[in-house]
Amino acid sequence: FTGYFFGAIAGFATGIGVGFSKTASYWINPLIRILGPIPATAWIPLVLISFPTTFTASAFLIALAVWFPTTVMTSSGILNVENAYFEVSSTLGAGKYYQIFKVGVPAAMPHMFIGLFNGTCASFITLMTAEMLGVKNGIGWYINWQKEMMSYANVYAGLIIIAVTFFILITLLFKVRDYVLVWQKGVIKW
Repeated sequence: FTGYFFGAIAGFATGIGVGFSKTASYWINPLIRILGPIPATAWIPLVLISFPTTFTASAFLIALAVWFPTTVMTSSGILNVENAYFEVSSTLGAGKYYQIFKVGVPAAMPHMFIGLFNGTCASFITLMTAEMLGVKNGIGWYINWQKEMMSYANVYAGLIIIAVTFFILITLLFKVRDYVLVWQKGVIKW
């Protein structure tokens, strides 16, 4: 949850910066295009050497897995907000920060949640892979250990626990989305 939280916050901040600032877009977009498509699991060898504990390493990997889709979808959502919304708010006397946080971000929220959903999937895959490779605890480690012990019933039990946990997380994320986007009820079909 630590990695997911920090990855989501960093993704929102980066996406808002790229979506609203041409200067930020100019400097950050190449970084997003270079680092973003690299799977977080590909960073495991480098991260395990760079971080002092496996907890901080796995939190960083999960944050990285959440950061990319959240950034891309947040900036995409902001860039797709109709310009008329900003013109009307400017005509009514809204300042820059009001336009960002009261016009742009609420209008981009459906895209932001899609980024969070994609980030959740990527973070779960990263978590399981990191646990199977370098961490000495967790459900991924347990599955790998039981596989080596040839206790396949326990491997299947671990897979069921993963599926149920992921189902619960996605369901909670849908509930949060429905609560936050209650003003768009009936418009969004996903």
